[in-house]
Amino acid sequence: MILHHHSLWGLLVLIGDVWAIVNILQSGADRAKKVIWTVVVIVLPVLGFILWLIFGPRTGRR
Repeated sequence: MILHHHSLWGLLVLIGDVWAIVNILQSGADRAKKVIWTVVVIVLPVLGFILWLIFGPRTGRR
């Protein structure tokens, strides 16, 4: 099976978004912030991920 660059890009975005959502849910932020960040990442997959990297809640492991 050959992956086209669009398929690879989509897969990388999906992996990044799943990783972001897991980290959001494990963070110490309150429930409302977790919901807002999760919705932002789902609705705006690339931009939401970038915004979360810069401004989002962090887990204790990072």
